[in-house]
Amino acid sequence: MARGNRSQSPRERTEEERERDREERARRRAGLAAKSPQETPATALVEPTEEDAASKAASDDAGIVEEPHVPERAVNEPDEAPVEETAPPIQAPAESPAAPSTTPEPAPVPIAPPARRDALLEQRRDRLRAGRPSVKRAGRRGGGLHVGHGRSSRFRLTRARVGALIALAAAIVVVWFLLSLFQPFAGAGHGRVIVVIPKDSTASTVGSILARDGVVSSGFFFEVRALVDGKRDDLHPGRFLMKKGESYSAAIAALSQPPPAAIPVKVVIPEGENRLQIAEIAAGDGLTGSYTKASERSPLLNPASYGAPKDTPNLEGFLFPATYDMNAGAPASRLVSAQLAAFQERFGTAEAQRARDLHITPYQLLTVASMVEREAQLPGDRPKIAAVIYNRLRIGMPLGIDATIYYAVEQAQGIATDTHELTESQLHIDSPYNTRTHRGLPPTPISNPGMASIEAAAHPAHDPYLYYVAGADGCGEQVFSTTYAQFEIDAAAYNAAVKKNGGKPPVCKKT
Repeated sequence: MARGNRSQSPRERTEEERERDREERARRRAGLAAKSPQETPATALVEPTEEDAASKAASDDAGIVEEPHVPERAVNEPDEAPVEETAPPIQAPAESPAAPSTTPEPAPVPIAPPARRDALLEQRRDRLRAGRPSVKRAGRRGGGLHVGHGRSSRFRLTRARVGALIALAAAIVVVWFLLSLFQPFAGAGHGRVIVVIPKDSTASTVGSILARDGVVSSGFFFEVRALVDGKRDDLHPGRFLMKKGESYSAAIAALSQPPPAAIPVKVVIPEGENRLQIAEIAAGDGLTGSYTKASERSPLLNPASYGAPKDTPNLEGFLFPATYDMNAGAPASRLVSAQLAAFQERFGTAEAQRARDLHITPYQLLTVASMVEREAQLPGDRPKIAAVIYNRLRIGMPLGIDATIYYAVEQAQGIATDTHELTESQLHIDSPYNTRTHRGLPPTPISNPGMASIEAAAHPAHDPYLYYVAGADGCGEQVFSTTYAQFEIDAAAYNAAVKKNGGKPPVCKKT
């Protein structure tokens, strides 16, 4: 038979060569070995089998780059010499399916064992947990590998920033605490306040009392400072004369000494204050007991002897304003007695006779003087205001004095209210002190007048004025008029000034 007509038989590979090829393909799929330089991959491709698809899926799960599939027969086979004859090889008839094929079957492609895939996946998870760079498969169009650092680096950077912010905040808190405790910029304090420390008071209790009375800014820091200075158990009980806004060290030094036997105080009662306001002054100066209770009745003075009704509720109007020397801790009743004695010295027979000349009682003259004291801000206005009051009483016209309405609100609420403009509802309060809705004098004086207002009530100006209103310039002078039309013009100017000042009384701009 001619040479060109014989089939060329392939060389049979040994079992050792096949085993070596299978191991090499497994190493390539696992990405753990580089391609051997002695081997040249074949360019021929075959259709992937079901085993190849399963192996590829396992490789994708493990994040491994897939190498192209190479048939077993195309790897490591020696090149054959070209055939000289061009005659086609003899083929078996199509109708003979049972004819044996001369082409050997390809060897099965080994698949990575499941244990090996699990180990690869676990290694990948460990790398991600440790924050080490992870190898990711490139996209379909791209090539090569890229390393991911971003997420773990951002986490480390964020933790660093948070730690720095916490450290800065802690430093600020420490600095603030030390400045608050040692007060390097504290002043010497101002004013005066009588502080009473009860027996068996702890440092915490003392700090709370001092903070309540305005001596120190914080009871807590006072206690801590006393502990730091070793003076926590050296604070004495008793009555002390101190200043407002003292430093902790100054307060501790004062309380570390025994209290003085007596603390002289000057109780200053301004003109025009009522009983509620005087009670606050007495308490602030260290007097003990209830001033309002002590000023209801006294054996030293009977209001009825001045023409007051028998049911007069208290001594309002007779509590003469002046400066009184007292001792801190003295009872408030002692101040009431001193005030009544001062009134009797100044309001004598001349004032009583002058009241009879005006066809009123001394008690009514005292009531007029109390209104003049609360309404007038300048000395020259006192006689004019008294004239308006008497002129209105003479013709039966309501007085319409807002100071009496302030007093009615104060008595109803138990606090001073003359620090703001009256509201519309307060102007219509149902009270005998509301001189807008009730004719005549109020039932009692509304303040405790000084001698200047008493003299103005005893000697009013000879003017026909029926109206007055505060000046729009806010300097305290009243604007008087005899007609309601002029009064409306003056009142409109004042109301416009109040509105311009945000609802508050206008401020004087005169120097």
